[in-house]
Amino acid sequence: MDWLVAPEQTGIRLDAFLRACLPHLSRRELDGALGDGSFSVNGRGGRKGDRLKVGDWVAFAGFAALLVDRPLPEFNLEIPVIYEDTAILVVDKPAGIATHGFSGRDTGTLANYIAARYPELLGVGTNRWEPGLVHRLDTETSGLVLVAKTQGAFEQLRRQFSERRVEKIYWALVWGECKPTGEIDLPLAHDPSDARRMRSVDRSSSSKTKTWNAHTRYCRLAQSSEVALLEVVMESGVMHQIRAHLDAIGHPIVADALYGKDQSETWGLTRHFLHARGLGFRHPETRRIMKFEAELPKELSMALGQIGIKP
Repeated sequence: MDWLVAPEQTGIRLDAFLRACLPHLSRRELDGALGDGSFSVNGRGGRKGDRLKVGDWVAFAGFAALLVDRPLPEFNLEIPVIYEDTAILVVDKPAGIATHGFSGRDTGTLANYIAARYPELLGVGTNRWEPGLVHRLDTETSGLVLVAKTQGAFEQLRRQFSERRVEKIYWALVWGECKPTGEIDLPLAHDPSDARRMRSVDRSSSSKTKTWNAHTRYCRLAQSSEVALLEVVMESGVMHQIRAHLDAIGHPIVADALYGKDQSETWGLTRHFLHARGLGFRHPETRRIMKFEAELPKELSMALGQIGIKP
């Protein structure tokens, strides 16, 4: 694919020109493609800050999937469907599968599964890469994900999430001896020392860092000499909220390489012990209260067995 620079585009930067030509790409994806040498100007490698002039020829020679503006269908993905009707879909996402990607180069996601099995959902939602997806789970987190099958259902369910009327229950295995119950009400912000992490912020801090209010409740289901199994309820929905909050109170999740990296024992786990166990909401059409549960995956149950915990 290639493009010719028009007179009214003279002086535009290459990255701005490409954002106009490829609006489906995130800034991160576009910058990555420019860094990979995927674009050229008049036959020479293009750099994001290059200024273009009328008649310049911009060409793309990267991965063809980068030009796709929707998730590609993958029919080989197997994701258990817990419930389905004309308005909603509830699935049990396995660990190791991302909820969605950010370009056609991302594969093996729940969005790719939806594109294959439910192509009519590709126009549902507000983000082309998240067809019908009302919320997300981290890649390593297993459990229940709610998908809307119509735009009306999507908007109604998103309203329930924003008004905190959706019940989200997780099971987490954490380090240390925990109180029987507890609440964590700490704002979260991106960690300036590691862009992958979130960190808790003191409300009295005068920092101008952007923060998100986050509220988490938990109760202890079982306790061993080293770890505790918690049932966790998310009152809000901030990125990495449970992981960051539990780490902030000194109880990082077992096998969490990002937040609990100082702990060496994993009981054979290759993913963190966090599972979206329960989901409750009001059906967007019938208005009935819907509640679903997802059993612990085999690897998490086996880890509990080694520790001697029975949930």
